[in-house]
Amino acid sequence: MDQIPPRMTTAAVWTGSGVDVRNVPIPELDAGEVLVRVRLATVCGSDLHTVMGRRSAACPSVLGHEAVGDIVATGPDTGAEVGQRVIWSVTVACGECPRCRSGLTAKCLSVRKVGHEPFDGDWPLSGSYAAHVVLPRGTTIAVVPDTLPDAVAAPAACATATVMATLEAAGELTGRRVLIGGAGMLGLTAVAACATAGADVQVVDRNADRMELATRFGGRTSDGGPVDVAIDYTGSCAAVADALGRLDIGGTLVLAGSVTPGPSLAVDPETVVRRWLTITGVHNYEPRHLHRAVKFLDETREHYPWEALVVPPVELKQIASALNPPPPGKLRTAICP
Repeated sequence: MDQIPPRMTTAAVWTGSGVDVRNVPIPELDAGEVLVRVRLATVCGSDLHTVMGRRSAACPSVLGHEAVGDIVATGPDTGAEVGQRVIWSVTVACGECPRCRSGLTAKCLSVRKVGHEPFDGDWPLSGSYAAHVVLPRGTTIAVVPDTLPDAVAAPAACATATVMATLEAAGELTGRRVLIGGAGMLGLTAVAACATAGADVQVVDRNADRMELATRFGGRTSDGGPVDVAIDYTGSCAAVADALGRLDIGGTLVLAGSVTPGPSLAVDPETVVRRWLTITGVHNYEPRHLHRAVKFLDETREHYPWEALVVPPVELKQIASALNPPPPGKLRTAICP
């Protein structure tokens, strides 16, 4: 039972120099809005980059965009139901601009993002490091089956859904030789998804603990040979160049980790043409990928130890301890507001 006034909640506000846990008013819900009581939030690597000063973000703000919670109230004109356990998309799209109409809602011309909006703006409760989060119209909401634990469902909102988008960009995987760059939460999820699809999955990562995890999720150490598909989650120019150089005829390179400025990549157009290569990028994901993520995790929950990747959650008042890299053998810290 919540021990707070009915129109108040508790939120961890990132101030640029630390996190301030505050009592915050819950606004009246407008049309299409949904209020969710957060059950558990996992800490994505991008939030760690923010608090470490390696990534710019709105400040002050309530961070957090990987979470699971229960719908406790809805505004007029919503399809959601009170009592549903759900996860929600990172991006909030208008649904009307040319990009949205063309199917690229992740790149909506007026996109807003969960856990990325200013606390002193018109959407203060935008992040999941809070007891409650407000989801505006345009947020994709996916119902979580009872069979899926909170710690498994929460990362689906960012890591798993993004992986589903990269796999779609990669094309057919059955019987293919696949190289996964990086064995963090995204890379490890991709390893499991590609292995489940019937691919021969090779993995590269400088971290020995993560490489050991990769073998438990269907991958093997890279042999340095040619591959049909390479998916990079590292953002390292050197890793991308190596992956590109290993593509066989007709190969596809999918870039998902290059989300900050870095060195340029030398690409020989003649090689791309003569070898029928495809190079593409993925940033965020579409609504179908969120639903696909939940389905994938539920279907594989008995095959892979997803829950073991998440550190037991701390209370919101202890959030500072969770905003640190996870220990060896783990890929996410967690908060239970």
